[in-house]
Amino acid sequence: MYGMGNSQQPIIVLKEGTERSKDKEAQFNNIAAARAVADSVRSTLGPKGMDKMLVDSIGDVVITNDGVTILKEIDVQHPAAKMVVEVAKTQDNECGDGTTSAVVIAGELLKSSENLIDSDIHATVIVNGYKLAAAKAVKILNEIAIDARDDEVLKKVAMTAMTGKSVGGMKEYLASICVGAVNSIADDSKVDPDNIKIEKKTGGTIRDSYMVQGLVVDKQRVHARMPKKVEDAKIALISTALEIKKTEVDAHISISDPNSMSAFLAEEESTLKKIVDTIKASGATVVFCQKGVDDLVQHYLAKANIFCVRRVKQSDIEAMAKATGAKVVGNVKEMSEADLGYAKFVEEKKVGDEEMTFITGCKNPKAVSIIIRGGTEHVLEEVERALHDAIRVIGVAYEDGKVVAGGGAPEIEIGLRLSDYASSIGGREQLAIEAFAKSMECIPWTLAQNAGLDAIDVIIRLKSAHENEKNGKYFGVDLNNGEAIDMLAANVIEPLRVKVQAISSAAEVANMILRIDDVIAARRAPPMNPMGDPSMGGPGMGGIGGMM
Repeated sequence: MYGMGNSQQPIIVLKEGTERSKDKEAQFNNIAAARAVADSVRSTLGPKGMDKMLVDSIGDVVITNDGVTILKEIDVQHPAAKMVVEVAKTQDNECGDGTTSAVVIAGELLKSSENLIDSDIHATVIVNGYKLAAAKAVKILNEIAIDARDDEVLKKVAMTAMTGKSVGGMKEYLASICVGAVNSIADDSKVDPDNIKIEKKTGGTIRDSYMVQGLVVDKQRVHARMPKKVEDAKIALISTALEIKKTEVDAHISISDPNSMSAFLAEEESTLKKIVDTIKASGATVVFCQKGVDDLVQHYLAKANIFCVRRVKQSDIEAMAKATGAKVVGNVKEMSEADLGYAKFVEEKKVGDEEMTFITGCKNPKAVSIIIRGGTEHVLEEVERALHDAIRVIGVAYEDGKVVAGGGAPEIEIGLRLSDYASSIGGREQLAIEAFAKSMECIPWTLAQNAGLDAIDVIIRLKSAHENEKNGKYFGVDLNNGEAIDMLAANVIEPLRVKVQAISSAAEVANMILRIDDVIAARRAPPMNPMGDPSMGGPGMGGIGGMM
């Protein structure tokens, strides 16, 4: 970048090789990159959406139509495109569903703003209009939301979230499992999805999936002579290794006499035996250890008829504490009966071709497990993503107690009401609000397009139904024939928070991108070749980077 001094000498301000785009060029570049991200997931939206096959650099394959999974897998280079990917991640963290919708809306808002910028409306005016429109849209959503928290509605919410995923006709069965799981772990109308553990095992079909009122750990007992099943189990959770501790400092023990050696080994053995005696004295019949368990300890535990599992993950230990009421013990010598948890059964069962440990019959488990079965790894992973979405939306609907109709109904209603609102605002912002209202149509438009319907006809029918029908605000598109139908009657229901979050975050990222009028990108350092010579780097390393 050059400036001119008094003596007409160019003054170099930016480093050589820096790329810069400003004003409309910068805005249009950023908008194009963000729209490219939206277009990459657009075809996956809705029940008739298609899947993407993603192959990473080491050849691993992911087949999914989950927006956030696709965007996480794609290595996006452009900085504006990265901002749109963040929208999907935020939506996933907040609601678990609606990631594709959020990205598509963001792309559409930016597309609408292009025409306004071309008409010489300043970006600040557009941003102000979008802010007003987004605030009004959230108000409208709250007005059309319905109070609901019963199991039937939660089941419908889960089925809506799973429609279009690869779980096919199993969505009702899986939705029932998810509602049961959420009800088990709900605490003062708060739902922590981390308390639902999902274990995947190939084999069987999706219908063989089931929920365990308790926990399943992908481990087996450490010694074949231990009991396979323990009834009325008293469970000890131990976070330290059941082994002889190494000294903290480097110590060298020198033994020259064979008798000393025997005494040394006998002492070691008696120390390990004491550990087992302490565990036995506390009344524990099952031990889960986070670290290693010495062979001798295994032998003594088996002799004492105590079931033991080692190297259990910390997250599993914490979940067990919630499920059984046990306290995690750091020092075995201090262990007492008060630290033990309870479960009706602890048993080792075969799932597929592997042994797993089941902890069931806990009094009031605040942690449960779902075991998914399916034909292949790819099926299992997609079912897991579908369950993740379902559990999150049930949790969100349970916490807020508010739902809205799906199928593009809220978006059409927002579009119509925002058009009326725009004329009451006046000024140039009115044009931005109208553009926002028009952008809302992108959801039913894309749903129809993905189902092979005529999108224009669908939008006209929906608008007409919203204006003329008795419960017009609940009318969305029936993707089998393109007709406008009452989505509440058709059981297509989504949590209010999913819609609010999608529209708010899409508007925020669109505004952020619109406010950028200058992109200054330093040249990247070329990659080193194996000989350490940077000159052999790949071509075209400067600049902002391509889209993908």
